[in-house]
Amino acid sequence: MAADPILVIGGGPAGLAAARGAAEVGSDVILVEQRDRLGGTPISAGYSGFTPFFKDAESTMNEMAASASSHPRVTTHLETTVRALTGAAGDFTVTLDRAGSGEERVRVGGIVIATGFDHFDPGKATQMYGYYEFPDVITLVDAERMLKAKTFVRPSTGQPPERVCFVQCVGSRDRRIGNEYCSKVCCGVATKEAIEIREMLPDCRVTIFYIDMRMYGFWENQLYWKAQEQSKVTFIRGVITEILPKNGRLVVKGEDTTMGRPVEVPMDVVVLSVGMVPSKGTIEVGKVLGVLQEKHGFIETPGAPLDTVSTSVPGIYVAGAAAGPKDLEDSVSMAGLAAMKAVAAARQAPAPVA
Repeated sequence: MAADPILVIGGGPAGLAAARGAAEVGSDVILVEQRDRLGGTPISAGYSGFTPFFKDAESTMNEMAASASSHPRVTTHLETTVRALTGAAGDFTVTLDRAGSGEERVRVGGIVIATGFDHFDPGKATQMYGYYEFPDVITLVDAERMLKAKTFVRPSTGQPPERVCFVQCVGSRDRRIGNEYCSKVCCGVATKEAIEIREMLPDCRVTIFYIDMRMYGFWENQLYWKAQEQSKVTFIRGVITEILPKNGRLVVKGEDTTMGRPVEVPMDVVVLSVGMVPSKGTIEVGKVLGVLQEKHGFIETPGAPLDTVSTSVPGIYVAGAAAGPKDLEDSVSMAGLAAMKAVAAARQAPAPVA
């Protein structure tokens, strides 16, 4: 049995689950995170609650982080990045760059990439929504931070809004900017936030403008029907083409594609449902480790759909949104499989010649 540990790159949900999983089956684990704290995007972006169960994001991630980092077989390195790789499955040598400590080389038997995603920048390709122009145009992430603080207000005035709308598929399913894929979670997250806003502000009218509402698995009952029937959220199938200021409010213009007629409605706050893009860390790690990346920059899994975690390099596996848009359940499920495959790769490899 090879004694080399498993390297897990990324301290978000997938990375923490992979690290804990590999440790629980008896492998030593080196967990590296480029930030100064474990927890990944849910912590760094200030998420309020997880979809679809509304479970507090910070406390959940703190529990996951403590569970992984406290395991006696897990060694955690914060503010650390991967700089180089040599060797093969069962006997990799990885160069780590640790802030304040310089470079260090470690031998590992298998690697799990769990470097996550970034949120799409809604001003990157087009300003049709005015994200950088109008303070009351915000993103799902901005809304999450307010919901976490138990307050939802118009940024321009600090007052509770009377009318709020969500615009779906911002940065997803858009050939003009090259992101043809669905980001999978945006419809559910927007609906979760709409429910929370209605609970916080019962007199606020909330509308979701969507191309198609994509509610995966049980989300249909957990969120969609709950939002309509209990929270009285309005859903309009349509395309929003422009947002402009008028008389102290925002005018949302577009088309109701079900009725085939133009839409022009005043809103106090517009929430852009931004999708997922590969994180900077995912793109950089992919290049350093020499694994194939699909055209958008996510880590490619050549064996999919039957093998969702193996990369183009034997002994290196991927989990979570580093491989493309994933929800939390997918990320944690992938992490378990990636961890087991990494452990198997390390243990099945022949012992290196001294």
